Amino acid sequence: MTTTLTFPDGFIWGSATSSYQIEGAVDADGRSPSIWDTFCAVPGRIKDGSNGDVACDHYNRYRDDVALMKELGFDAYRFSIAWPRVIPGGVGPVNAAGLDFYDRLVDELLSAGIRPFPTLYHWDLPQVLEDRGGWVSRDTSFAFADYAEAVVGRLGDRVDSYATLNEPFVSADHGYVTGEHAPGRTSRAAGFAASHHLLLAHGLAGERIRAGAPDSRLAIVLNFTPIEPATDAAADIEIAHHRNHLENHWYADPITGRGYPADTAQYFEWDQHEVLDGDLEIISAPIDLLGINYYTREFASADNSFTLPEATRRNTMGWEIHPPSFGKLLRWINDRYHIPAFLITENGCPMPDDLRHEGRILDDDRIEFVRDHLEQVHGAIQEDVPIEGYLVWSMLDNFEWAWGYGPTFGIVEVNSHTLERIPKKSALWFSDVAANNRITVE
Repeated sequence: MTTTLTFPDGFIWGSATSSYQIEGAVDADGRSPSIWDTFCAVPGRIKDGSNGDVACDHYNRYRDDVALMKELGFDAYRFSIAWPRVIPGGVGPVNAAGLDFYDRLVDELLSAGIRPFPTLYHWDLPQVLEDRGGWVSRDTSFAFADYAEAVVGRLGDRVDSYATLNEPFVSADHGYVTGEHAPGRTSRAAGFAASHHLLLAHGLAGERIRAGAPDSRLAIVLNFTPIEPATDAAADIEIAHHRNHLENHWYADPITGRGYPADTAQYFEWDQHEVLDGDLEIISAPIDLLGINYYTREFASADNSFTLPEATRRNTMGWEIHPPSFGKLLRWINDRYHIPAFLITENGCPMPDDLRHEGRILDDDRIEFVRDHLEQVHGAIQEDVPIEGYLVWSMLDNFEWAWGYGPTFGIVEVNSHTLERIPKKSALWFSDVAANNRITVE
């Protein structure tokens, strides 16, 4: 027996990408190196030894990509703006040619009837700023505010909303604590400093966005990964508690006026000396929209011994696929934070993509993933969680950070040799969902 689930009138359907993952053209029109250009040049950092030099060549093919979005019937497109294109020196003169690209992209989207959702920072910090301390330096927060002002000064209120940051947890943790992402540093203290300065950057940029584009909304995009204890042992419960605080409270709590989770700061011996008077007030200025990224849940064990059972449904990166955790998460975010509106800004999965018919990838497993998660979104909406739309990750197969080009998240295949775009079965299915504003579930 099947059931049809219809979404509210005006529900937003679209897709998402980020600058370094798709643009390529790393030397074009005055762009300076980012921390990811530097990181990719270090042997062993990227699983397949690749980089974003060409990526999907979106910088030169954006008109074709927007035309494809229009053909698929998308309402919205979330993209990120590359700071090294706009202000190559990190601070100082604005590079008009770099801003021109995003000006043209926004115009192209609007002419196609697609709402632009730009993100100002999706991990590609100008290398010149990392050389001066990166996000460990408080100065970077103020440099980011100036960069935000430059972007808003050009794009104005032609865009629906400005998201300041994408997944600051990943920037701070993977970039400065574990070292698995650029800039590849490994210091818990640096990670805590980076986390605060990222949030300060959000708050400072928010002031510039409010002033420069009063008719656009202010947003931030956070990733949420529910953490459950591996067992009912006290040690596992404790580490799950602190990991939940680090991954799911650490950014949303200060943004909504709660400050940093004190017990977890104490647990990890962070004395908060980077938090100066007035910082938390700047950080907690109200936002209009929260972007929610969700991929999986995780389990925590004190001895790091937990492994998923062999039969667990998972994607090609080994992440568990567990849609009910998404629905539970959406309700929790709404109950705790009371933010006016939510947008699912990333949700998707890498799959084998090894079945074809007449040249098209038959990714029924990806369709199942998206449908199951949309069912959770629909259920949350029925319980008055204010979700405005769903942007699938990702529009295109692209450079997946430290994993290189191995995992494919796209609903559109990008031929690795010709860069031809070939919509997968999931793209056609998602297009139909968007056109009819509903899904059918078993």
